[in-house]
Amino acid sequence: MVNPWLAMASGTDPAERTRDVRRAHEAFLTEGAVGPAVRPVVAESWRRSADARVTQECKAPIDLADDALDTYRADHPLARVMPLFRELLGTIAYDGAHLLAVCDEQGRLLWVEGHAGVRNRAEGMNFVAGARWDERHAGTNAPGTALTVDHAVQIFAAEHFNRSVQPWTCAAAPLHDPHTGRLLGAVDITGGDHLAAPHSLALVQATARAAEAQLGAELPRTRTPRISLTALGRDEALLVVDGRRLRLGRRHSEIMVLLAGHPEGLSGDRLALELYGPLADDRSPVTLRAELSRLRRLVGPLLGSRPYRLCTPVRTDLADAAEALASGDAYTALRAYTGPLLPLSEAPGVCRMRRVLEDGLRRAVLSHGDPELLRRWGQTPWGEDDLEVAEALLTTLPAHAPGRAAPAARVRRLRELYGLPGGTHQGGHEGEASRHQSGHEGASRHQGGHEHGALRQGGGHRDATSAQRGRA
Repeated sequence: MVNPWLAMASGTDPAERTRDVRRAHEAFLTEGAVGPAVRPVVAESWRRSADARVTQECKAPIDLADDALDTYRADHPLARVMPLFRELLGTIAYDGAHLLAVCDEQGRLLWVEGHAGVRNRAEGMNFVAGARWDERHAGTNAPGTALTVDHAVQIFAAEHFNRSVQPWTCAAAPLHDPHTGRLLGAVDITGGDHLAAPHSLALVQATARAAEAQLGAELPRTRTPRISLTALGRDEALLVVDGRRLRLGRRHSEIMVLLAGHPEGLSGDRLALELYGPLADDRSPVTLRAELSRLRRLVGPLLGSRPYRLCTPVRTDLADAAEALASGDAYTALRAYTGPLLPLSEAPGVCRMRRVLEDGLRRAVLSHGDPELLRRWGQTPWGEDDLEVAEALLTTLPAHAPGRAAPAARVRRLRELYGLPGGTHQGGHEGEASRHQSGHEGASRHQGGHEHGALRQGGGHRDATSAQRGRA
């Protein structure tokens, strides 16, 4: 089987491959159809680029410059592994044909190094430190696409969405914090067509893994343990303490999420109410104390009492998504949101936290009106049956925009599923029909412990939680 992340199979003629992909690119721009010559990972990236209205001759914007760039990258975790990148990729970076680039999790280039002549050519398309090379701003490219799909990938010549970037070929791999799993950025090598060979992809992947291993081996900068809790999209939370991974049971997951969300602590009565709600009875305090005793045996001095609290700051993926949302960065929030909070939990406190985050994120996606955000939400298990989002996506796309057929078909299917009139889109007015009930601007949401369910119109509903069950 051909590796889908490689640009070409061994023995492929680069010139012929370039011609085939260029013809497919022109057909996509004029007709919106993606031919068989285009790899699925590239086809999806072209659609995202078209939705984001990336133009064919655009230049990536400069987000950081001068002192702001110097300060930001000096504090970035990847600064600590730049010597390793230079050691492993230095020969390539200065051979007169390639560039070494490192970007952050938002696609901002922090370092671009290599022979001065190659750097000068790359400056013509703003492939420079401080420029924003995520797909939304620069179209299909190896660093931006690697961040979007969270996988190492090659992008060859005409596979780039932006014509001005098509003379180049690149390979990039994402990097993660080994302690928390958080996306840190990507490492990339950029050059000519010869980079489409398998060795370039293997090289950046090996370099990324070596950098993650070095970050994982570092001693803590303080004596405070590095603790993270991952609970989005998981039925059982993952607690990481200085690299030690502990998968918690469902009740312990609920307790840790609630305490992390209330750093001031909770009394026994309040914690019981958040866990059991109307189901609490005379046995609940005894049951809760037993659960807390078992949890303390797992986490030790991390769990305090009177009130019950976490004695050391714990970073949660819930907080990462919520903070990005509060700052108005819907793109980072949606990337951090890997699924509903403990989706099978029926603890009232957890359900409330789950609902607040999902509702806030959904409102941000709708109000932002960006096709990329709307498409991403609609492609998730919890958003695939969201009629209002599907209609909003359709109304953002021009009548002859590439990739419009699939959203139009989804709107027709959902309106039929929910028993609503107008199964065929008519000039973007169907959205009004989905805003006539209570809930998210007129659409009721499935309750009873699974608030992340699909929109329910006319009795139609598909539970999205099954896609989340069993995640490790």
